[in-house]
Amino acid sequence: MKYLLGEKLNFDWKIVTVTIVSTLLLMIDHYHKLTAYKYWDRVILYLVIPLLIIIILFRENPKDYGFSFGDWKLGLTYTALGILFMAPIIYFLGSGDASMQKYYERFLSGLPWTTFLDLIGWEFIFRGWILFAYVRKFGPEALWLQAVPFAIAHISKPEIETLSTIFGGFAFGWVAYRTKSFVWPFLIHWFISSFIIIVAAGVL
Repeated sequence: MKYLLGEKLNFDWKIVTVTIVSTLLLMIDHYHKLTAYKYWDRVILYLVIPLLIIIILFRENPKDYGFSFGDWKLGLTYTALGILFMAPIIYFLGSGDASMQKYYERFLSGLPWTTFLDLIGWEFIFRGWILFAYVRKFGPEALWLQAVPFAIAHISKPEIETLSTIFGGFAFGWVAYRTKSFVWPFLIHWFISSFIIIVAAGVL
């Protein structure tokens, strides 16, 4: 109630910037096409623009937002374990769920570079820019906070996938948090996306 009576609100301007800009970028991606290919749009929206804001507006090093290899030994371990754990799950879902097959088989052309370009910015905005900005303010709770917009952004994809993304987003965030890098969740996500398209298309 005291805030309604005129007491000054003290906001962290970088948290406000990250929250507003990332939300607007997700909306722009949904409603507009900037280039001939959606994956190039996502490189621009989710990688280039946040990096420019970090460097020019925040005057910080992108490394502080996970733009590095971080603890690469731990990262390689998590990546290998993530791939080994997810491969059988993806094979089961991709080959056994009709909605997954219908949605993903159309993306077979252009692999693996289409998924690489589509996801590198996608992972940076969630597991780099948002995660590490929020960690400064909210600590480990940032792992769940960054998973919320990630999960919402999956609406319109197959239900079985969308329902899992709040947990998958947390897991990706945990890998980034532990390794201090968005690279390793990106590699795991790249594998997951590419493999599920291959399985859904009936190649395997």
